[in-house]
Amino acid sequence: MLKQEALKKKRLNKVGDFFMEYLVLMAIVALVIVTAIVEPRFLTANNFRNIMGQFGPLSFTALGMTFIILGGFIDLSLPGMISLIAMITLSLFDVIGEVPAMIFGMALGVFLGAFNGTLLVRVGATTQAKALFITFGMSQIYGAISQLITGGHPISRLFIEHPAPITQNLSSGTIGDIFGFSSFLDSIPITFIVFLFFLAILFIFQKKTVLGRSINYTGGNFLAAELGGIPTKRIMVMIYSICGFMVAIGAIAAFSRTPVAAPEIIGANYERDSIMAVVVGGTSLTGGRGNVLRTVLGVSLIILLSNCMNLMQINSHLQEVFRGAVLVTAIWLDHRRHANA
Repeated sequence: MLKQEALKKKRLNKVGDFFMEYLVLMAIVALVIVTAIVEPRFLTANNFRNIMGQFGPLSFTALGMTFIILGGFIDLSLPGMISLIAMITLSLFDVIGEVPAMIFGMALGVFLGAFNGTLLVRVGATTQAKALFITFGMSQIYGAISQLITGGHPISRLFIEHPAPITQNLSSGTIGDIFGFSSFLDSIPITFIVFLFFLAILFIFQKKTVLGRSINYTGGNFLAAELGGIPTKRIMVMIYSICGFMVAIGAIAAFSRTPVAAPEIIGANYERDSIMAVVVGGTSLTGGRGNVLRTVLGVSLIILLSNCMNLMQINSHLQEVFRGAVLVTAIWLDHRRHANA
């Protein structure tokens, strides 16, 4: 009798583990089915193109945040970083040209990320709580510098004298526009292809390199990783540098989507949405478990949720309620997974 009860309990635990493991995927499928029934416009080609086009700023910053959280840390400096990188990059368009300005912006992102990581190492902030407050302070500093550089005024791409074809293509270009043909590929935005490119690189780095695997070990147990010979402090600087680079790509994608970039608005809420995408995707908030593919699921759910609510014309404040509920649920589920591990 006891053996039968034990077997039954084991089967229930397996069902529960399966449900927890693929909950996000099931939520995406359910959301798609319900929205397709309620709102027929959801299944149109234009809407699918719109959804793929939204795999821009959020997806890039979320991929960068994945490595931060995997390493057992957090980064709230994203709004300030995006604002500073975007404003400086746009300001350089007429000075050095579009491509050199973008390269400088990406280099600036790596520098700011490395600076964040080095600062945390120097002050001994080897816990998530300490990193949270320090990076929040850095966001305020970066945002203030952005305001000082621009005088608090927005920068309009419409008044940039030299042509900016890359920015324009990131804004609305498709694969069909580049190769000059019309097919299914014609509806795939360039930003989505760029997203897939960086996703592939980061996935290979995480899974196939020693440094990539070391990030998980560092996030799983910082002290044990350090005692085991893993260069944890170097890992800290590296993950913040990776995040800084991806934030720079996100900043470029962000200002390419709007004709006017305002320093106080362009980076708003990206730290919240990026963390939400990572945690919703299934990467453990405590570090050590997860990967970039899980983050893709989280980003997909958030983008689809926003798209569905917009199609249904749900009040914007109510949309924020739903987003908050998703974040709270994701953190609760992460706690359950961690407790059962």
